[in-house]
Amino acid sequence: MSAYLIADVQITNPDQYDEYKKWSTAAMQAHGAEVCVRGGEIVPMEGDWTPQRVVLLKFGSVPAARAFYDSPQYGKAREARAGAAVMRMVVVEGL
Repeated sequence: MSAYLIADVQITNPDQYDEYKKWSTAAMQAHGAEVCVRGGEIVPMEGDWTPQRVVLLKFGSVPAARAFYDSPQYGKAREARAGAAVMRMVVVEGL
């Protein structure tokens, strides 16, 4: 069953966040992530959720998404992101 990694990102240092994007892109490619959403226009429709940036990645399974997150490649990305953004991230099992 597919799994979707959903991230709500508040960028606090755009230049440093660019370095994170470089490393996270490499990790996504290494782990077969399908990028469904990475930034773009956000239009609030209901409720009080107003994210600054949304990322949605598709993986083959929850364990595959977890392997991406726990990988050395994504570890480098997380290190690069430290102090550059507030990240809220979940993985949801889906279709």
